[in-house]
Amino acid sequence: MTDAAWINTALVTARPQAMGALLRYFRDLDTAEEAYQEACLRALRTWPTNGPPRDPAAWLIFAGRNSGIDAKRREKKQEALPDEDQISDLEDAETALADRLDGQHYRDDILRLLFICCHPELPATQQIALALRVVCGLTVKQIARAFLVGEAAMEQRITRAKARIAKADMPFETPGAVDRSERLAAVTAMVYLIFNEGYSGGGESDGTRLQLCDEAIRLARLLLRLFPSEPEIMGLTALILLQHSRSPARFDTNRQLILLEDQDRRLWNRQMIAEGLALIDKSARHHQAGSYQIQAAIAAVHARAATPDDTNWRQIDFLYSLLEEIQPSPVVTLNRAVAVSKTKGPEAALAMIEPLENRLSGYFYFYGLRGALLLKLGRAKEAHCAFDQAIALANTAAEADHIRQNIDRLKAESEQRTSELKNKPCQEDDDHSSDHAPTH
Repeated sequence: MTDAAWINTALVTARPQAMGALLRYFRDLDTAEEAYQEACLRALRTWPTNGPPRDPAAWLIFAGRNSGIDAKRREKKQEALPDEDQISDLEDAETALADRLDGQHYRDDILRLLFICCHPELPATQQIALALRVVCGLTVKQIARAFLVGEAAMEQRITRAKARIAKADMPFETPGAVDRSERLAAVTAMVYLIFNEGYSGGGESDGTRLQLCDEAIRLARLLLRLFPSEPEIMGLTALILLQHSRSPARFDTNRQLILLEDQDRRLWNRQMIAEGLALIDKSARHHQAGSYQIQAAIAAVHARAATPDDTNWRQIDFLYSLLEEIQPSPVVTLNRAVAVSKTKGPEAALAMIEPLENRLSGYFYFYGLRGALLLKLGRAKEAHCAFDQAIALANTAAEADHIRQNIDRLKAESEQRTSELKNKPCQEDDDHSSDHAPTH
């Protein structure tokens, strides 16, 4: 008998290869998906008795192809179904056929599937939903819960995405080198968006959105197998591994967000950190710095710091300056300002972000950081206005709680500093005023 857990793992792992091949064969997403589901049902019936095939993906491809062909015949009524002895499970014909499958097809099939999900005519939300459904195999209910929308609304979103792809009449041939390089950037962006969707909502008690993080890591590792020498894929994989390694320490028992500097670093996943750091070192040997590699290097600085005080903020500032050159963005500058506040003080950081307000007027992190910097400078009234704007723009309860924690912490620090200054002699204040630096 074949272990049920092994069968489930095999079906999940084989899905991208099998779906890619079935899509190439049928040139229709719905038909390919239905054929794969039928193949899975057949596997659940036959594998426990006959044992696992040498190549589960190949077995599922042939079983799905046969099932899809039979379905097309029934629809068109052009040909009679094969005789029962030809489709019987007794001889497990798929296993023999699978032995002859050329594994070189896998790479192009999976890329084609990922590229279709990243069709430029699809909005980012539809790209992610379609990838989670078609490539990862999550149910519509799971995806809807992850995106905090109704199941019917998510079903419509996925249906519209499939309809747009069908209407666009996309070519199903393997993309050329130039096209593949250009669209690979869209694929990596989609994977990172999937991860961020899960990471930003990781405080939910049922863990539904954290499942998106796991799926993003699985897709990144899949891309890494397809492009083992591509440094940016290494960087992407390292980045999400290092960020996800902190998940066990990011929330308390009440699912309240714990700020990075307050996290119990003993809870960080050291295996993920080691894998991420190894990928960063490997990508650096290619001397082709890209945005994902730099972001991963920034995450690595945090990962290597045993305590918050050990964090090399000057190195983080330098890395963000490189990222600004490669990928100029107000969000990158906003993040760099955090490092600048640690090395040069809140006034320098505030001067950096003030020109960004028009472009980041709908971004809650902008007002959260602005409020924190203003409060450190003793401008409490302005700080509270910024914090109010941040909370109003928060997308999740965890984000709003993050701002409230900042308010509470910085108010306490401000009160403590005020109390200390009041208790010091005037001459002592004058002698040490130039030495004062914020601790956070």
